[in-house]
Amino acid sequence: MLKSRFSLPTLWGATLVGALGAALFSGAAFGAGPIVVELTQVPCQFLESEGGKNHGYRSSRKEDCEAINAKTAKERLAQTKPMVLKPGQYIFRVTNRDVPYELGFWLRGAGLSGRVALPSVSGGGLTTGKTQDYPIELKAGDYLFSCPLNTTPDYRLIVSG
Repeated sequence: MLKSRFSLPTLWGATLVGALGAALFSGAAFGAGPIVVELTQVPCQFLESEGGKNHGYRSSRKEDCEAINAKTAKERLAQTKPMVLKPGQYIFRVTNRDVPYELGFWLRGAGLSGRVALPSVSGGGLTTGKTQDYPIELKAGDYLFSCPLNTTPDYRLIVSG
């Protein structure tokens, strides 16, 4: 099974055409296998979702991130761009980098109707240094993803095409 691997910075910005070309060239766009989207969690954030910028937050427990994001999430989210993907098979490969407690991942439809109508994937068990895969078939719509255990902001994902 062929797999294409992308990180979020590759999917955004000027390299979008190159990333999509790589997916077409590898056969991923023709059902040859899922596209892998790599995400890295550090305390209170996903790096790729914030343009690769590590804010250097310190957290030893979930409540630390709740306090940090209560103060900073709105401003940080205003500076982010949503991830944009085509419908299809994906693996979200999530890594816990230096967060000293167990993390998880939750991707779901945005809004109440989106949560009911669109596919979702979630799970925990991401201890420090661990990477875990979350496979999903994405359908057109608006999604959010976050970590409720690391209390990250809700990052946007748009699936269209």
